[in-house]
Amino acid sequence: PDTKSETKKMMVVAASAVPARLAAPATVRHAQQRRATNFRTVRRTLAATAPAAAPPVTAAATAAPAATFFKYQGLGNDFVLIDNRDSATIRLSAARCAEICDRNFGIGADGVIFAMPPGLVQDDEDYSMRMYNSDGSEPEMCGNGIRCLANFVAMVDGAAPRAYKVGTLAGLIQPEVRADGQVAVDMGEPVLEPAKVPCTLEVTQDGAAVRAPMEVNGETWLVTAVSMGNPHCVTFGKKSECDVGGIVVGEMDLAAIGPAFEAHPCFTAKTNTEFTEVVSRSYLKMRVWERGAGATLACGTGACATVVAAVLEGRTERACTVELPGGPLEIEWRAADNRVIMTGPAEMVFSGVISP
Repeated sequence: PDTKSETKKMMVVAASAVPARLAAPATVRHAQQRRATNFRTVRRTLAATAPAAAPPVTAAATAAPAATFFKYQGLGNDFVLIDNRDSATIRLSAARCAEICDRNFGIGADGVIFAMPPGLVQDDEDYSMRMYNSDGSEPEMCGNGIRCLANFVAMVDGAAPRAYKVGTLAGLIQPEVRADGQVAVDMGEPVLEPAKVPCTLEVTQDGAAVRAPMEVNGETWLVTAVSMGNPHCVTFGKKSECDVGGIVVGEMDLAAIGPAFEAHPCFTAKTNTEFTEVVSRSYLKMRVWERGAGATLACGTGACATVVAAVLEGRTERACTVELPGGPLEIEWRAADNRVIMTGPAEMVFSGVISP
């Protein structure tokens, strides 16, 4: 199809824009004031069309009906969000979502996220989440995306700070919207058994693939395989360097190496890859090549997987700051219950309408 012609059909009626990311902690107060103004406007707009409960999710629709959207970002990882809780059928097809994500001919995003009716995983969900990546593929879930989704639903519903139960293809995820605009997410327990990641890497430590050798473009890298509901390949460097300096993320050519990791035959469902630099035992720098999206400014599940891998390899403590190109996330892998908690921001940028 003629992409430019199709794009002419995409009418974006923008609301008041807010900065795509916070430049520094001192701007938090002003960002919250802007959010409050925007949220009141959106609530008035949607008050007459509040979504009702609906049965569990069915397959995505192929039509492209008009839909109100909201652009959100979490540390620069940006998404188009649509309230789809009044129907069990996803309003937009995978192909249409890929068009919308195009940064030249569409709205521009790393993915399109739909707030769906509850019941995807269990009956007592508040709602569920479905998503398409920028290439039209459907991931199990997205850590930055679920923070954006939680803030979005709270804004649409005019809800006070609270926790939610959200069904995803990765299982039940529980985000908590806080009064300061941060969202803390109980991401559940990491999966370390290679077959369940899934990958075919050799088991090297207590049933997990930790510092497992993997050949990429003729060189041996040491990697740790972790699933946070979606597959991750975490590396601190090539075999020859990971214990003597390791990766310096600012010097990496991510586009040159990322695709080879993503499509590596060891990861049967492809993989997200985290290239990680250890700054201290409580601070990591990470760049991510996401499955289905390529290089992004942040990845929440990737940050979680990175801390799990760093602990397993003896590089850090269980609570760490993970610095991504878009900003920092706070990650804790709790020893008491084996669950990973991620805390970070989610901001609305603008809203509009996608016409058929």
